[in-house]
Amino acid sequence: MTIIEKIFTRACGKPVRPDMYVWAGLDLVAMRDFGGPNVVQEFKDNFGDAPVFDNRKVAITFDLHIPPRDEKVARNQQILRMFAKEKGIRLFDVNTGVGQHILMENGLVRPWDIVIGTDSHMNLLGAIGAAGFGMGTTDIAGALYKGKLWFKVPHTIKIVINGILKYPVTAKDVILYILKNLTTSGALNRAIEFTGEAVKMMNLSERITLTSMVTEMSGDIGFIEPDETVFEFLRSHKVENIEPISADEDAEYEKVYEFDITSLRPQIACPHSPDNVVDVSEVAGRKIDQVFIGSCTNGRFEDLKIAARILEGKKVNDNVRLIIVPSTMEVAQMAEEAGLYKIFLKSGAVVVNPGCSLCTTGHPGILAPGEVMVSTSNRNFIGKLGKGAEVYLASPATAAASAVRGVITSPMEFWS
Repeated sequence: MTIIEKIFTRACGKPVRPDMYVWAGLDLVAMRDFGGPNVVQEFKDNFGDAPVFDNRKVAITFDLHIPPRDEKVARNQQILRMFAKEKGIRLFDVNTGVGQHILMENGLVRPWDIVIGTDSHMNLLGAIGAAGFGMGTTDIAGALYKGKLWFKVPHTIKIVINGILKYPVTAKDVILYILKNLTTSGALNRAIEFTGEAVKMMNLSERITLTSMVTEMSGDIGFIEPDETVFEFLRSHKVENIEPISADEDAEYEKVYEFDITSLRPQIACPHSPDNVVDVSEVAGRKIDQVFIGSCTNGRFEDLKIAARILEGKKVNDNVRLIIVPSTMEVAQMAEEAGLYKIFLKSGAVVVNPGCSLCTTGHPGILAPGEVMVSTSNRNFIGKLGKGAEVYLASPATAAASAVRGVITSPMEFWS
């Protein structure tokens, strides 16, 4: 069996195969300030004052519009605070960070878990061996009541990544290159297992970058077999009795792709699709107006550290605005203690409180028509960050280098 087949087999108590529909128990149901209020309304419409199935297995996270940007958002967050209090649900307020990262940092997710939430990038939890799925309002509301949900077992694609990452080429460059080859529909309704010598050498932050962009391939979930790198993180974040999970040697895969990244150069996704990927050198010199370093894909401490290495002792170009957003408050504290904030502020960057920030509209930093941004997020669709604007997706290293030069720039120029 593949990893997802093993997880569903355990959850529903019988062997499963791809395309089967299974009724599986849930280990965690999460909702955020975006989508969460609709879930609460639907829950009350259908189940009245009923309790949730298990208040220890439900969590609410605020990460999209934090602090609230207008009265509507404030009311929505108030609805969730009241619901959490009524049902005894754990709530992570505006001083925490990106929801999936918060769930991991608070020991609420472990290998073998099935987790659903109101976020299309729940699948990044596959970096620690958990099956995370983004779901709609009705599914979440029903799951809050029942604690179970119907799933169709997906076929699995295996992606083998060999070679050695040579910085400043990073995991973001790797996943952009894979997206270029698989395209945004290449893993439609599939699970993905990332493996190979390059993956085994990646830290957790790099693994999160890979699995977070499975959504951009239209995949359901991406997995990386958890090892001591992951177990050490989990143990340091209140998780005990960790059970490893891996695919069987004779597991059947729908497709197998192999990539050698030894000679990979920095990559960038051009407007307006995450798979419109070229070498950074091909678009170098393109004038930009803004740079964003953060998101669930590239907001970890290691991402900020790479950016700081390039920014140290330099100034952000006078014609560019650089916005940096740590993924969580824990990450922000690590960055502050390591002196990264001092580097960022001296360079002229704006550092924002942890959260999703410039992944979509509604945040400080939205672009004006005709403006161009280099972003470390995961999507660059038309209108996502401002009508008539253009967004390029890149690594923190490429983003930082571009912020200094004022044009799209390869980080190779700054690395020695």
